[in-house]
Amino acid sequence: MRLKHSLSLLALLFALTAATPPVDGSQNSTSNHRAAVRRADVIIYGGTSGAITAAMQAKKMGKSVIVVSPDKHLGGLSSGGLGFTDTGNKSVIGGLSREFYHRLYQHYQKPENWKWQKQSEYGNKGQGTPAMDGSNRTMWIFEPHAAEQVFEDFVKENGLTVYRDEWLDRSSKGVTKKGDKIQSFRTLSGNTYEGKMFIDATYEGDLMAAAGVSYHVGREANSVYGEQWNGVQTEVFQHGHHFKKPVSPYKVPGDPKSGLLPEVSAEPPGEKGSGDNKIQAYCFRLCMSNHPDNRVPFPKPEGYDPARYELLLRVYDTGWDETFQKYDPIPNRKTDTNNHGPFSTDYIGKNYDYPEASYERRREIIKDHERYQKGLLYFMQNDPRMPANVREQMQQWGLAKDEFTDNGNWPHQIYVREARRMTGEFVMTEPHTLGKKEVPQPIGMGSYALDAHNAQRYVKADGYVQNEGDIGVHPDKPYSIAYGSILPKEKECSNLLVPVAMSSSHIAYGSIRMEPVFMILGQSAATAAVLALDNKVSPQKLPYEKLRAVLLKDGQRLEL
Repeated sequence: MRLKHSLSLLALLFALTAATPPVDGSQNSTSNHRAAVRRADVIIYGGTSGAITAAMQAKKMGKSVIVVSPDKHLGGLSSGGLGFTDTGNKSVIGGLSREFYHRLYQHYQKPENWKWQKQSEYGNKGQGTPAMDGSNRTMWIFEPHAAEQVFEDFVKENGLTVYRDEWLDRSSKGVTKKGDKIQSFRTLSGNTYEGKMFIDATYEGDLMAAAGVSYHVGREANSVYGEQWNGVQTEVFQHGHHFKKPVSPYKVPGDPKSGLLPEVSAEPPGEKGSGDNKIQAYCFRLCMSNHPDNRVPFPKPEGYDPARYELLLRVYDTGWDETFQKYDPIPNRKTDTNNHGPFSTDYIGKNYDYPEASYERRREIIKDHERYQKGLLYFMQNDPRMPANVREQMQQWGLAKDEFTDNGNWPHQIYVREARRMTGEFVMTEPHTLGKKEVPQPIGMGSYALDAHNAQRYVKADGYVQNEGDIGVHPDKPYSIAYGSILPKEKECSNLLVPVAMSSSHIAYGSIRMEPVFMILGQSAATAAVLALDNKVSPQKLPYEKLRAVLLKDGQRLEL
């Protein structure tokens, strides 16, 4: 009897130990030998910038919080290569989002952080601007490792509990609900996370979908929400990422019988203004260096085939010469290199199934994007058919040796510009972002252009190739973002908030989907979650004035 009692006590102690979060907030699930049940007031799924600001806010408001991150590196695109921040009007970025950029300003005031370049040589390219109250300054352009360190500092300073490499079990048994409330969810490692409130801060909206919340993938027809710039946008060119002169898409120029070149779709583009299942292209935002001591040659990818880049040579043959226009400079002689032109780093048309795909299929899609983009760089740097001046200039560049050091200097996060979008209590649409319709119950602001990248590359009726989907419509002024756009319909789920894969039309999301805004919405989502718990109501029934008061107190900008 005594032995049995002792064994029971040991088992209880082990269970309690397994369920206790680590003190320093860093736990990799691969080190767990037995499944654990972990509990907190607020459970956040995701490792994005919005996930971390949400966790900070919940902790600051006195609640227990756990971040369950599928990612090993925190910050999503903010630390994954997107260092040349898309901001729009910076004055509407407040709260913890602004604190992030202030920390980066502080980082670059230290001489030891200018290893490959003098600060005076870089000048004011970091867009340092005073905060609204004049008490601090910000840096909107930065290196990936510097951004990741800020997120790690946030975790440490706030004592946040973060479990990394933890992937939601997306099967029918992965999320446990009772009525309209999530009770818990399980990860592939077997661990279970129980909470009172949940926040899905992933780009993909995986928890939202697994919880049975309505969502949309693809472009809505313009008729759905009374929009102009949603749906198929043939012959609309607003950024210059199109074929400006006739280019043949066929292997033998002008001969359809020879077959299409790689990276051109044989499908018709669809009727202008109509909806489809297509999403804007993904790419990796690359951190390059032209410092001889801090660059590595672009690697030749497995299965490299120079034939797939023939279309690029034909673009150069037309006289196009904008190769280096989006090699945006960030500190220490590095770049945030983005897509630019008709044939570039955007892997057009190869991501349509990503939002709904299994983890295995997503890995295949990501690897395919990596091979395409690495092959493009290798081609431009080495192929003798490239224009000599471009090839020679490309040979001065390489991947930054001191970035993404555990991933072959390649970004750990692909640019998921858009995946699932919730259909929630309120849908943000083009008229809201352009100031033509009032936005109720604001919880933050956006101001960037309605920015969508190309969704397809097709053959026109005249036999030439063209891209479609590239939109850039600028709002006249910043706009508010509605509280209801981060809330599922209450009957579907009454204890979940979704600040990243939020409720928006495709084209409105083109503006909202900026990293500063995700941090703003993450903070607001956590504020609402905590207040709902304190007031013993669902987030959908939380009195807005209570939420508004706390958001304003914490420095959020809600309207002009």
